[in-house]
Amino acid sequence: MKCKILHESQGRMRIHTVQPRMTVEQADILEYYLKARAGVLDVKVNDRTGDAIITYEGTREGIVEALSRFSYQENAGLVPEHTGRALNREYEDKLVLTVVNRVVNILFFPQPLKRVLTGIKAIPYLLKGIGTLLRGKIEVALLDAVAISASILTGDYDTASSVMFLLGIGEILEEWTHKKSVDDLARTMSLDVDKVWTVVQGEEVLLPINEVQIGAEIIIRTGNMIPLDGKLCSGEAMVNQASMTGEAVPVRKVAGSYAYAGTVVEEGECHIIVEKAAGSGRYDRIVKMIEESEKLKSSTEDRASHLADKLVPYSLGGSVLAYLLTRNVTKALAFLMVDFSCALKLSMPVAVLSAMREAGKYHISVKGGKFMEAISEANTIVFDKTGTLTYAKPKVEQIITFMGEDENEMLRMAACLEEHYPHSMANAVVTEAELRDLHHAERHSKVEYVVAHGISSIYEGKRVLIGSYHFVFEDEHCEIPKGEEEKFNSIPEEYSSLYLAVNGKLAAAILISDPLRAEAKDVIGRLKSLGIDKVVMMTGDNKHTAKAVAKKVGVDEFYAEVLPEDKATFIQEEHKKGRKVIMVGDGINDSPALSEADTGIAISAGAAIAREVADVTVSEGNLYELVILKEISNRLMRRINDNYRFIIGFNSALIAMGFFGVITPSGSALFHNLSTIATGLKSMTALLPEEKKEEVEVLGQNAIAINEGYALQNAKSA
Repeated sequence: MKCKILHESQGRMRIHTVQPRMTVEQADILEYYLKARAGVLDVKVNDRTGDAIITYEGTREGIVEALSRFSYQENAGLVPEHTGRALNREYEDKLVLTVVNRVVNILFFPQPLKRVLTGIKAIPYLLKGIGTLLRGKIEVALLDAVAISASILTGDYDTASSVMFLLGIGEILEEWTHKKSVDDLARTMSLDVDKVWTVVQGEEVLLPINEVQIGAEIIIRTGNMIPLDGKLCSGEAMVNQASMTGEAVPVRKVAGSYAYAGTVVEEGECHIIVEKAAGSGRYDRIVKMIEESEKLKSSTEDRASHLADKLVPYSLGGSVLAYLLTRNVTKALAFLMVDFSCALKLSMPVAVLSAMREAGKYHISVKGGKFMEAISEANTIVFDKTGTLTYAKPKVEQIITFMGEDENEMLRMAACLEEHYPHSMANAVVTEAELRDLHHAERHSKVEYVVAHGISSIYEGKRVLIGSYHFVFEDEHCEIPKGEEEKFNSIPEEYSSLYLAVNGKLAAAILISDPLRAEAKDVIGRLKSLGIDKVVMMTGDNKHTAKAVAKKVGVDEFYAEVLPEDKATFIQEEHKKGRKVIMVGDGINDSPALSEADTGIAISAGAAIAREVADVTVSEGNLYELVILKEISNRLMRRINDNYRFIIGFNSALIAMGFFGVITPSGSALFHNLSTIATGLKSMTALLPEEKKEEVEVLGQNAIAINEGYALQNAKSA
């Protein structure tokens, strides 16, 4: 690509692309290409001017070389399905066109033409007002219609025109903000599946999602997300479709049923013939779900919306009363030119959606405003242990075999079963097999997953079980080989254990170290300072391990050897006490509790069903995101309360000044609409101050570095 360097300083370069015109699509391709280059810190591309500002570290030569090699055609695949640039351009153009039309109208149109145009523009507002009356309601549209009509009837066409212009600007800004927020939210909720089990020449192969072609056969099992649209060719499953259709109850899918990308298999196994490539249609369905879902509305937003409409009759009544008492049309108009509803209806949803978007910048995906309100009010938080408070990548420390079984063969067998079900413990087994170069091609029949217990299958003709002590010994009644009871009793308690049984007898115990996250204790302390007064840890692990972790992180209570229903029951008990509860987890077994909590928070690296059921998803590498989420939620509610006070106070003052003749009706309308827009724009600003962002970012980076250092240490020791 040909380009000119317009300006350059240390670590910053501004370039201009040598081409007649840059489209929004080309701007996206160039931006995503440059952001993917090593050493590039930030890129801003302006499609109107064809310029790009590149911030980088290191030498300039790499940037210059990357620009010289750039091609739009070769790099088009780097850009996601939706970026938001086209949406911003559409509303920027609308805003500019509205302002230009207004300026032309004022400067160049003769007075008679202005009046005619004002009358024509007033018709839609009048029809909306009449429509509300016909529906038997008195709402904001009626107040706008009365205000505009009154101005025209009194011959004040300039005021009527100004009111309509400001209402139009407000509508554009409201619609733009809402659509942008929904667009940002939909993109953060986009599919997070990298690989999928695919049938290739009769064998199950784990393939990258973008390599799966239309017509391929993919296999989805319990707890996993369906990554591509298609029809079931075999199998049977209960599928959670809440993200697509809003259905609360899982839907039964059999051969011939259609499966949607982004839905989750809660129970069973299904083979799907792919009908749509990755990304097709997913975004549009999410946007539709968000637009229609009441999840977007917090109770505060709902109250604001209803209050706005409830205040309209008082504004109309005040206007009539003012005219009856004073016989002065100007004083009566003071009540019509100013209302509380516009600012309330604009600022509240904008504040919530902007907060959700701000959370998204920290890799926090929030599915609705009411969950942020619940987080701000929460006083109890429940943590799962494994993969949440402890490091997300535990390591196999030791394998103890029984009946003379070979250690590597037992590990190979365990990995063959565990690779189908994503959980940190299962991942540890699979990773250890990879480190030992143990290949485990499919050598078993259909795998059955028992939630929170373990896995059952037939492996080379033998019935194999792997899972918890409760599952292997109490549920399945497996036996410890005679003469090896002492070996079993000497298994160290400080490790988490997976038990492998073959044909009803214990064959191996896989001991897994599950180290505490570096940031866990500090995160819990910070959450307490933000209003959480009860921190609970619940785990299916043994009491000895749970007690050690609880002591280190500083939780108020802990419960060990619990089942999924125990976690959900505990949350129900907290609700009976009048407490708001946050649940944080990552596994299939956490799903009931995530669903039961006021806000369920899932770790992104966990099971797909946990992410689906949860109301919020945070990335796996940094628990400080929980602190950020709580801080943003607290500040959001403070902002909403401040908006309430300002809107009521300022608009009441405008009505009083209009009634006593301090300002004209057109002046009241101007200040009212400007304050409405200002409140909306203020509600769009960041909630976290820069110093707070920098503090949390540094803490998070340190935690990630320590945790990654642990992973490196594990790899070296292996």
